[in-house]
Order: sequence, then structure tokens, then C-alpha cells
Amino acid sequence: MPMSQMDRPAELMIWHAGRAAPPGEARIYPTLRQALLAAADCAGDPDALPWIVTEEGEILSPHWIDQHLSEARAPAGVSRLRTWLTHWA
Repeated sequence: MPMSQMDRPAELMIWHAGRAAPPGEARIYPTLRQALLAAADCAGDPDALPWIVTEEGEILSPHWIDQHLSEARAPAGVSRLRTWLTHWA
């Protein structure tokens, strides 16, 4: 994904285990970078599953979020999200 995409608005939706719809939380962030960082913050909750929808309508899965988190944060924060995602694999 081009870096210019990282600077465009994105919506983070947090789905909670055991609930089909609607998402438990939804928030629009000024940039995809900020949405990624917010998604990483929910990694401590094993019942929360983050998905991001970009300005162009692309749906970014939790696995995509994990793979691209390093573009928004230092690699030290990646392990926490990766551990959390393993729980859902």
C-alpha cells in the first residue's frame, strides 16, 4: 500500500466475540496510521477484533493490520498485536 494511503482517513471498527453485529465500537481517524495505532491498543482485549475500512472502501483484516503495523509504529509494538492475533487464528 502506498504511503500516501497511510495519511488518508480510515474507520476502525472493533468487533467483540459473541456478537454478530453491529460492531462494539466504530471511529473515524484522520489517518490510516492513527487507526492502526488504535487497533494495536485493543490487542490487550482477547474479545476485541479490529477491522479497518479505508477512505477508498478497502477492508483491512486483523492479519493485514498486524503485517502493516510497523509502518505506523516501532517494531517493539508488533509482538503484542501478533500474540493477540494468534489467539484468533
